Amino acid sequence: MNPSQSLSLHLYTSSRILIQLIQGRLNEFGLTYPQYLVLEVLWKEDGLRINEIGKRLELDSGTLTPLLKKLEAMNFVKRQRGEADERTVTAELTYPGKSLQSKLRASLASFDELLQGFPDLAIDSLNQNLAELLESLKSLKNSENGKT
Repeated sequence: MNPSQSLSLHLYTSSRILIQLIQGRLNEFGLTYPQYLVLEVLWKEDGLRINEIGKRLELDSGTLTPLLKKLEAMNFVKRQRGEADERTVTAELTYPGKSLQSKLRASLASFDELLQGFPDLAIDSLNQNLAELLESLKSLKNSENGKT
């Protein structure tokens, strides 16, 4: 197995297991993992345009719109059309959506224990390397799709 195949296998398997573990906790809140990711993006920067959320999560509008509609029905997010351009839609957290952050983070804190066996430097380095890999893969994907 070459290095890219090995990396792909490890990333795929690790992410599936971690997502399954996280999903177990999200079930308590009635959330799916993709809905949780949307909330994480908005907790980092509220009031984003829908297309910006899609860019950050690599999701198209056909996937993102139902997620946002469901979050809106749950009263965690409010979608708003732009006054100047009605085609522009932003998503803002509601009060319940904002207050959910601390509850969810507390529920998910135990996953940090998984990382306690690793030195902080190794985790920081892994996160940095994965972030760089993600950017490289996005660039490769864009060049493969004819977008430069």
